[in-house]
Amino acid sequence: MKVAQVALRFDAPGGVETNVYEVTRRLAAAGTDISVYASDLYDESEWDRRSNYRPVVDGIPVRRFAVRKRMIPGLTLPMMVGLMDALAGDGIDVIHAHSHRYGHVLQSAAVADRRGIPLVVSTHYHPADRREPGWKRAMLRLQDVGFGATAYRVAKALVVETEREAGLVREFAPAEGIRIIPPGINLAEWSTPAADHPPPGLPPEYFVFHGRMASNKGLPYLVDALARMEPRFRRPVVFAGPDWGVQSELEAQAKARGVGDLLIFLGWQGAGATRAIIRGASALVLPSEWEAFGLVLLMGMVAGTPLVATSVGGVPEVLDQGRAGRQVPYGDAPALADALTAVLSDPSTTRALARVAAERVQGYDWSVAAQRHLALYRELASA
Repeated sequence: MKVAQVALRFDAPGGVETNVYEVTRRLAAAGTDISVYASDLYDESEWDRRSNYRPVVDGIPVRRFAVRKRMIPGLTLPMMVGLMDALAGDGIDVIHAHSHRYGHVLQSAAVADRRGIPLVVSTHYHPADRREPGWKRAMLRLQDVGFGATAYRVAKALVVETEREAGLVREFAPAEGIRIIPPGINLAEWSTPAADHPPPGLPPEYFVFHGRMASNKGLPYLVDALARMEPRFRRPVVFAGPDWGVQSELEAQAKARGVGDLLIFLGWQGAGATRAIIRGASALVLPSEWEAFGLVLLMGMVAGTPLVATSVGGVPEVLDQGRAGRQVPYGDAPALADALTAVLSDPSTTRALARVAAERVQGYDWSVAAQRHLALYRELASA
């Protein structure tokens, strides 16, 4: 059985990219004939295309295709030049395309339909950002309906990560093909804390945000919350992730609110340093406008780090409806300030939440997700 994983970006930071990498490398290591088909795009926000990619990444063969830029900025329909010919000519038994509203999903569906190849689509669904103008939200909704009527009717299975995502996708796609397969974490990598070393200069106590510093991550509300906290409970906020165009605004906001000296920007860190940063934090904060799942929450759970997150998307399911971490409404800076204060002022509750989180995360491992994907591929290929 030959499987093609099709994603816009690969060997690059991001939740979708991590999902594809972790599942694919385990299947490749177990002997599955599996390859990744990706564009030459490294950073979508800056439209950063590169040519120095490795042809094999940790045992995963990767084919690269030039990407054609979307004609309307903000509407995610870039196409990969030559992708359809490659998928049609490589003797593939199952095509698995990733992400919603992307051109490579339509390209994969066209090949699958014409060649009779089973198609799986992982939607990684994100509803329209509420801050977008009305015309753009309407356009994105039209794309939802369009994908539901075309690519998703060709697909034999639609993979989602949570019940919440499944409910949203059912609004425009065939319900009978939806499969819930949560992502995971490499639990073994977190079992040797002495091997991980933090970057120099970290303060003794701090809150941490880990991920892309993007406009949909709710970071202005985090700065606002920090300014609202009583000075004795304030801690520096460490931002561990690449800047997607918001750092200068956060710095200006923090300076105006009198907490400019409490923001620390580390940029993207390696795996070992990231684990050490998260372990050492007083709390891991995820103030996002939306998270289909929130992979970083699993990192905090296995590290024993208290969690504070907005109750959006799949976050309530990951945090067991608030039994594994504190939840606040999106955009509610006073509630976020109260939750961060409670992490420090109510240590008994904080320890209880962390214990539930540490037990719960044991059910999430990438090896489980990989095996569930392999079972799905076999089912569709045999059918």
